[in-house]
Amino acid sequence: MSTTTHAFTDDALGEMDAVALAAAIRDGQVGRGEVIEAAIARAQRVNPQLNAIQAECFARARAAQATSGVFSGVPAFVKGNTDIAGLPTCHGSAAFVPRLATRTSGPGAQFLHPGFVVLGKSTLPEFGLTASTEYADRPPTRNPWNTDYSAGASSGGSAALVAAGVVPIAHANDGGGSTRIPAAANGLVGLKPTRNRLLDQPGARQLPVHLVAEGVLTRSVRDTAHYLAAAERFHTNTELPPIGLVEGPSERRLRIGVIRCDVRGRAVHEETGAVLESAAAVFAGLGHELVETRLEIDEQFIEDFKLYWAAVAALLSTSFRIAQRKRFDPRLRDPFTKGLAALATSRPLSVARAVRRLRAAPAIYDRHFTEVDVLLTPVLSHPAPLIGDHSPNLPFDELFAKLVDYVGFTPLNNVGGGPAVSLPHGRMSANLPGSIQLSARRGAERTLLDLAYQFEAASPFPRITDVPTAREQNAS
Repeated sequence: MSTTTHAFTDDALGEMDAVALAAAIRDGQVGRGEVIEAAIARAQRVNPQLNAIQAECFARARAAQATSGVFSGVPAFVKGNTDIAGLPTCHGSAAFVPRLATRTSGPGAQFLHPGFVVLGKSTLPEFGLTASTEYADRPPTRNPWNTDYSAGASSGGSAALVAAGVVPIAHANDGGGSTRIPAAANGLVGLKPTRNRLLDQPGARQLPVHLVAEGVLTRSVRDTAHYLAAAERFHTNTELPPIGLVEGPSERRLRIGVIRCDVRGRAVHEETGAVLESAAAVFAGLGHELVETRLEIDEQFIEDFKLYWAAVAALLSTSFRIAQRKRFDPRLRDPFTKGLAALATSRPLSVARAVRRLRAAPAIYDRHFTEVDVLLTPVLSHPAPLIGDHSPNLPFDELFAKLVDYVGFTPLNNVGGGPAVSLPHGRMSANLPGSIQLSARRGAERTLLDLAYQFEAASPFPRITDVPTAREQNAS
């Protein structure tokens, strides 16, 4: 029997999204302390089943002073690869000797700026390098919709906590799908912004190919829209068209390109394909024009991204060893991380050629939008895998092949620099939520948010509270 677990109950949080909760706090409908206590109680109730919290700071959250901002008083978690002063940053790795960060990083300050109260750090797989939040020697993070299944990655802990109702919003970042993959697995909204839209992780822009974009995981489009507007006020990139606050759908009708097959021309899993067709029908019913199209990349892109993926593992391992010295033991890295690093160091010339080709990818990405406004694709090639199916203890070649097959639709946006959003849609077997991905040209987040609002109104997102929990099943 599948096990669904969530923390939604009739307390100060209820089922409110972050915008509604902030308004309730501001208007005095609920007390700030009452909200924090409710979130802590929820975390304590479900985290033993989910293993989504890397480090908690509940006492600090209780003592936190009220701040200004559109999300003032709203509880949240920060992903475990981002420095928050006074909390440990271990990047999901057992190779680190835990040490408290002495200051908050730029992306951390950007996330805190709207007034969130941090309850702790959320889990991620080692260095964020894989698509399931699992470890070689520690319990995995589980999907609250069905705890036998993966929560995705690398922002898996944040996704599990939001989906389970512990908090309405949590920090995420995305270097190959790491916001969108767990959003898809957990029935959430996960938007990866345009490259350089927001402040990045330290050193991200110095990498040979800049992939990572900061963001959040939410249960509503408006929470994502309000967060992006707030983050844009904290850090404005004047070279991009402003997003501003997108408050709801417009009447604009778009030309949407539908992509049904992966880079290799293969059909996706039957259930994934059914969700995509259902979503396409929703957009057609809204009056949008849908046209068949295809990805403009080929097998070479896959091979190049694989090599760069490996090179990032090698670069991170080396930089952590140098910067942390005795606080980082590379022998304790997961087998998959070691395998990636070894692949990169064994093929330096191939890595250099891959980097050169990937740097040309933005022009290829732009070609997708010469005839259409938005692309509609799956997020993932198949539903979330069972725990263990993507374990870092699997033979390296076996796991690498599985990951490449699973995440074929997300890396192009990172390499090309364009925005993309994962949206929940429908339900699949094993009580897992379905999902779709919308992508747009660089700088077109407003278009994505507008379309996402339309989709949410026409096809309300699946709710975990509609799935009977184990306790409810036993009671019946």
